[in-house]
Amino acid sequence: MKNLWNDATAEALVADYAKKGVDRDLALRVYTTRLLGGEPRLVLHGGGNTSVKSRVTDLVGDSWDVLCVKGSGWDMAVIEPQGLPAVKLGALLKARALDKLSDEDMVALQRANLIDPSSPNPSVETLLHAFLPHKFVDHTHSTAILAIVDQPDSEALSRKVFGPRMGFVPYIKPGFDLAKAAADIFDADPSVEGLILDKHGIFTFGDNARQAYDRMIHYVTVAEDYVARNGKAAAKPIELPKEVAGAADFASALRGAVAFDRGEGAFDRMVSDFRTSPAIVEFLSSPRLTELARTGVSTPDLSIRIKTGPMVLPAPDAAKLDAYPAEIRKHVAGFVAGYTSYFETNDKLDDVRRTMLDPMPRLTLVPGLGMFGHGRTLKDAKIASDVGEMWIEAVRGAEAVGTFQPLTHAELFGLEYWSLEQAKLASNKPKPLTGQVVLITGGAGAIGAATAKLFAANGAHVVVVDLDADKAAEVASKAGNDSIGVGCDITDPAALRTAFDRAVAVYGGLDILVSNAGAAWEGGIGEIDDALLRKSFELNFFAHQNAAQNAVRIFKQQGTGGVLLFNTSKQAVNPGPKFGAYGLPKAATLFLSRQYALEYGAIGVRSNAVNADRIRSGLLTDDMIASRSKARGLSEKDYMSGNLLGLEVTAEHVAQAFLHHALADRTTGDVTTVDGGNIAAVLR
Repeated sequence: MKNLWNDATAEALVADYAKKGVDRDLALRVYTTRLLGGEPRLVLHGGGNTSVKSRVTDLVGDSWDVLCVKGSGWDMAVIEPQGLPAVKLGALLKARALDKLSDEDMVALQRANLIDPSSPNPSVETLLHAFLPHKFVDHTHSTAILAIVDQPDSEALSRKVFGPRMGFVPYIKPGFDLAKAAADIFDADPSVEGLILDKHGIFTFGDNARQAYDRMIHYVTVAEDYVARNGKAAAKPIELPKEVAGAADFASALRGAVAFDRGEGAFDRMVSDFRTSPAIVEFLSSPRLTELARTGVSTPDLSIRIKTGPMVLPAPDAAKLDAYPAEIRKHVAGFVAGYTSYFETNDKLDDVRRTMLDPMPRLTLVPGLGMFGHGRTLKDAKIASDVGEMWIEAVRGAEAVGTFQPLTHAELFGLEYWSLEQAKLASNKPKPLTGQVVLITGGAGAIGAATAKLFAANGAHVVVVDLDADKAAEVASKAGNDSIGVGCDITDPAALRTAFDRAVAVYGGLDILVSNAGAAWEGGIGEIDDALLRKSFELNFFAHQNAAQNAVRIFKQQGTGGVLLFNTSKQAVNPGPKFGAYGLPKAATLFLSRQYALEYGAIGVRSNAVNADRIRSGLLTDDMIASRSKARGLSEKDYMSGNLLGLEVTAEHVAQAFLHHALADRTTGDVTTVDGGNIAAVLR
């Protein structure tokens, strides 16, 4: 592994932080923490931790010896000084004399001794950092180290690979007991430069930041070199179908299969992140893949990301694709049964009250193709994929030099259902649309942009579709939540299909369609050009129908229902003069929404319409508002608020109506009017 220490970069960071009142030790602690955190083979998404022992002065002028240690929730790759909260060292050191200390009391002790009480919780391995006497302590979950310790004879192999300069600590769950055991092992031989933690990772330490970092890189490299020199040849790969189907051919079916069914049409949906590379495909060709996946995770903290390990599907045969969704569901059912048994078996071993987490897999391996990470957000799905890549690297190394044997499931259970981890999960409340994907046509217009923003704020990932690709991307960026923009002429069926396929490629599927795009052309119905009328029908009716067909296609593959939302218009029920070319297709679209409600309610698809009027948008422009208000002898304000409530209706109000329908799980075939009150447009 390459040593990334750079004197000039380190000193520049020290100088920059000095201007902000951060001392040299803490600045260098930040520097090397970032070096470690930026390497996925060492640290992944919240794993690992670092510390530095220092001295600080509190608000009343008292000076304290402290341990600045990584705080919970901070990513080491981008950590700042505040991500290393200072804890009074004396109180931590006194704890070593205790015979026992519960996890909850350990957290209370650490929080009670924070210099800044608003700091995040210090790492669960704070006491281990404190009990070691060195100024700087580094801890990672190096995949190369895991290849050595995830073995049946891990201690003997570790001593062979690393020699006497590294201590060896048998597996103990992180916390007080591990801290005491590790400190005792160090005390027995203070000459060691680090500790190898069985089934877990590596600690290195030093008198300064560079020494601790250099030792980490050195011993990780020793492990890498050992695997490279002593690795045995991989087994003969499995035989694949003549033609392996593509990820897009079944991604929606997989996404639907891993949605957790809460009953009566309610699902906890997840999004999927597909990942592949030659290295991934090569590993997935192992004849022992299913056995390895069932064996477990390479380091215990991965259980928080991918449970007891990945799910393995058979290679998808393109010639037998029709049967593959059933095969997926069979394997998901098997994974769920296995996870449920794992929970029930281990939960019985004590009297602690626990609630089983949802049993769905978070990582799916597909031989011949790649892997899917699953998560309640795209970020979580990508994390699962990242974890999958590092799991593969660790398992490949372990199998090369021996036999992959990580923690048993029984040992793993203690960490996955650890009270401290459960507390973190309990504090992470999902939003109403978390895990759901919405596609909005006309997404760069006023109503589309307001709807994208509101749906993203409520947890959805949004696909903003618009004729103007740049504006679609801009709206998606402003909406946030990993939303995307797609340029598309929705009157082109092939282009529209591509936009829906993009939703599947990025998120794994679709849950909600907001069919919003439209445009108005004026002219007396008896004189209007036939081509213009047909053009209006293409955009204001057929594009809605084609979008709904694409959505239903995906909904049927997923098997978890779905929502169709159509933007109709008051013109659909209360036509205005010279707007027939607009009102006629809109009236057809209103009845289209009802037809979908009628025909697809049996599979859980809800279809509703929003009937809006006088919304400032690309359809009702400022020039048009000025012209119409002048023609009626009204001010623009009075024209825009010319309704029963006397209030102007905005795009945000229409977005709220769409959101209402997205969440109204017992409503279909409905039309919601958003116009401030217009008796002539009231539906009978």
